[in-house]
Amino acid sequence: MQYFDSWISFQQKTSFHQGIGGEALFANQLSQDELDDLCTKGTLTDLWAVKRPAPSPFTPAFVVLKFDAYFMEEVAMSPAENYRIRQVGLYYYLEDDSMCIIEPKVKNSGLLQGKLMKRHRVCVVGTVFLESQGIVVNPPEELVSDPYTEQRRTPVQKHIVPAAPDPFRQFLTYDTKVLRFYAIWDDTNCAFGDHHPCIIHYFLADDTVEVREIHKRNDGRDPFPVLMRRQRLPKIFVDKNKNFPSCVLEITDHEVQEWYSPKDFGIGKTITLLGRTFLIYDCDKFTQDFYREKIWHHRLPASDVNEKPLEKVIPPYNGFGIPEDSLQNCLSLFPKPPRKDIIKMLENNLKVLRYQVATGESSPVPQDKNRRFILSYFLSDDTISIYEPPVKTLRIPYTMSPLTFTIGSTIEVFGHRFIITDADEYVLNYLERNAESFLQQQNGGHIFSQKASVPCSRCCQLELLDGCSSDLDDLIVEVQKELKLQQPFNTRQFHEAFHHFDKEGSGFLDKTRF
Repeated sequence: MQYFDSWISFQQKTSFHQGIGGEALFANQLSQDELDDLCTKGTLTDLWAVKRPAPSPFTPAFVVLKFDAYFMEEVAMSPAENYRIRQVGLYYYLEDDSMCIIEPKVKNSGLLQGKLMKRHRVCVVGTVFLESQGIVVNPPEELVSDPYTEQRRTPVQKHIVPAAPDPFRQFLTYDTKVLRFYAIWDDTNCAFGDHHPCIIHYFLADDTVEVREIHKRNDGRDPFPVLMRRQRLPKIFVDKNKNFPSCVLEITDHEVQEWYSPKDFGIGKTITLLGRTFLIYDCDKFTQDFYREKIWHHRLPASDVNEKPLEKVIPPYNGFGIPEDSLQNCLSLFPKPPRKDIIKMLENNLKVLRYQVATGESSPVPQDKNRRFILSYFLSDDTISIYEPPVKTLRIPYTMSPLTFTIGSTIEVFGHRFIITDADEYVLNYLERNAESFLQQQNGGHIFSQKASVPCSRCCQLELLDGCSSDLDDLIVEVQKELKLQQPFNTRQFHEAFHHFDKEGSGFLDKTRF
């Protein structure tokens, strides 16, 4: 190829003196013979004559030679590395002997990579120049590894940590799925407390709990359906500081160790939610299927919490009216007259069944033995009457008088027998003042005759005590001995006789007079 160069005022041909690879082209140079000819017999016109060179070999277009290379870059002020090795690619274009340097891009390297030197022709330096100067060049060496790059190429050891539960996944899986439990809230410890039926909702989407109270018609309570709003309920708290005032302590998620979960609920369990005790006794079909598939693997039986009605106990007959009338007082606050079977009364009017009955020998009361009665059964109202016909030999009861009550006698009152053992001073004085009337009524003075007979029967014997010691104690002993030798007598009557003669009440009597 030839190009025209402008020099002074005319054009001249110029040609390349270098070929591919920078080799010198000797085709356009004059040989030694031609130089000699120019010196001896050449002319000026022949001086400017240029010998045409031979055509250069074919150079293919778009042919590029690639060489792998590296260079070392110093790194300052870095604790991890002192230098780094950067790998590059050297591209040589045969068509114009140009070259460029491109570094492959590494992800997250933090370096400016890519084309480090744009495409252009570079002067020959290095091995070619050294060899032309007769210097022996060392053989090629292996690529030096970069410690920092090797460290980064080492796979980072990853610790296997269990994945945290994804709340959004739980929401997508269990949205609109609610566990429903039927429970009883026991509020009997409070004043006017009662058992409140409630429904506990457990939302599986976000593990929240809601409690609703079941109201009945005319139950006497305010119609507020929500007992506890929907919220997460804590089960176990973290130990709190005792010195911290509880009135200003707000419970957060960091102070709760465990929350309520589906495993804490179940039929027959008793749970405490915010200080209220609930007994779970039943659940719906979806809850049964959920627990059978996820937790318990068997059906949970329902519990019977219905209160058994109290059995009405009829009190005994109080004696007022007929038993049917007393029964009406136990059935209602406003008793009504008992209903009677009018048809039965009309059909059986004046129809009476009479039977003769008698008390047997085994009667506990001796006076009631072999008594005869008439038993009548009235068919109109199913009543019974017992009547005793009058008998001449029947003992007529009598009223008691003062003569009946004597010391030592036995009296009978309403089936109970009593023995009179003593009387007060007023009774003895009363008998003394009215001794004549009592003696006449008792056929010769039964009371005082016995009283007087006691000392009179022993007057002769008391005279034997004259020779005894005058000491009172010795006298008492001698009297007791004499009395023991005598026949037993009524000491109560002796006591009455003593008081009869001791009119002053001094407690002493003259021995001769007594």
